[in-house]
Amino acid sequence: MSQQSWGSDRQLTAIGRTGMSVPARQAVMDLQMDPGTSVLDYGCGRGADVRALESLGLGVSGWDPVYFPHGRLEPADVVLLTYVLNVIEDPAERQRTLRHAWDLAKTAMVVSARLRWERNQIKGREHNDGILTSRNTFQYLFAAGELRDYVQDATGVRCLSAAPGIVYAFRSDDARLSYMARRVAPSVEWLASEDAATAVAAVVDHLERRGRIPRLEEMPLAMARLLGHLRPSELHRLAQQSADPAKVEAGVKQTTLDTLLFLAVELFHGRGPSSSLPLTVQLNVRSFFSSYAEACRRADRLLLKLRDDGYIRRAMTGSVAGKSTPTAFYIHRRAIHRMPVVLRLYEHCASIAAGRPADWTVAKLRHQGRGVSWLDYPDFDTDPHPRLHSSYTVDLKTLKSSFLSYADSTNRPLLHRKHEFLAPDDPDVPKYRRLTDAELKAGLYEQPHLIGTEDGWQEALDRCGRILRGHRLLHRQQREVSREG
Repeated sequence: MSQQSWGSDRQLTAIGRTGMSVPARQAVMDLQMDPGTSVLDYGCGRGADVRALESLGLGVSGWDPVYFPHGRLEPADVVLLTYVLNVIEDPAERQRTLRHAWDLAKTAMVVSARLRWERNQIKGREHNDGILTSRNTFQYLFAAGELRDYVQDATGVRCLSAAPGIVYAFRSDDARLSYMARRVAPSVEWLASEDAATAVAAVVDHLERRGRIPRLEEMPLAMARLLGHLRPSELHRLAQQSADPAKVEAGVKQTTLDTLLFLAVELFHGRGPSSSLPLTVQLNVRSFFSSYAEACRRADRLLLKLRDDGYIRRAMTGSVAGKSTPTAFYIHRRAIHRMPVVLRLYEHCASIAAGRPADWTVAKLRHQGRGVSWLDYPDFDTDPHPRLHSSYTVDLKTLKSSFLSYADSTNRPLLHRKHEFLAPDDPDVPKYRRLTDAELKAGLYEQPHLIGTEDGWQEALDRCGRILRGHRLLHRQQREVSREG
């Protein structure tokens, strides 16, 4: 990566940030980096991520051929290669840089790159396999799925798309599988334990949520020490006596489905022996299946059901959470774990193909053709009819992805009947449902094909003489009277 051999002014692509970059923030959340983790930012530019990660207590070093040429370029637990590959105009050097960064990664490498949908943001002419701008900077734009394959070919390990344009490569299968398990089922949040009694209460909580009593090696160390004096049979008896049987039964069902989902997703990466699974998954298999082979067979049957349009449609219409239309199924992020496991697998398959975006509110799953869109409505909780900010779509037949931004649109799509996207027991459902009932009564939904955009919705409000104040629908005269008062 010698500056003398550059054919473009790469240093001009390094922007000054005040906060952490999206890839670095994603890695902190996903890889559970703690103060003992060492990080190398390879090609750190002006060093914004180095400073941000240092503030979190991580051991960070940065190297850049222009801005930090004397930085420590040595092995680290996690290596960040953030928007570096894009700016290298020589394909051979691009590969060498990626391999060198991988050689320095002891646990994982995080690779991020700009994607093809950003082409309209870059002014320049075609040059080699990319774009040369008027500032003499170069950009090679990846397809979302291409980036994962590119990193996988260079490293020789199975790689995962963490988000569009962000790929993780892990040194060990253990680290990769642990990350996958966290994506399928979030890690347990243990209740605080200050003494033996509260530690037992935490075990009861785990039993009710996961359907089985945890092993000591699964627990936080302090909690395990508090329970060390109890024999396993005694702890089991205490927990069973205190647990709610109905909650335990629900926990068994949920954990069984989570385990099937994990095994189905893992087939895409080459499912290994039982001993290769994270400890928690191994224990789930032992608790809820007759054997690992039986669990795998059930997971494979689940995958086959993805091909059945009728089965998928029935799963959508029968889901306790989410909204089914003639063409697709929509569900809010808060309710995603409440939909049937085959639909969770459907959504996970799309995320494996090209990454799930960091910012999204509602997932859209097509009835036919197998495609998933993640829709971002940033004001969903505060706006009675939130406007669409962006849409990221993955077609599972072609594995192509597309991104649309509505940020600058003057007539954005918007949502109605917000309660239908949530689970019935969501605390916001009553408020949203009251608004929907009021709007129905006022005649605002009489022309549904016209009210899906800002302009159409405003015309309906004007026609019916209504205005919105928060999640309350008022007559226009009411608002005028309140202002006069």
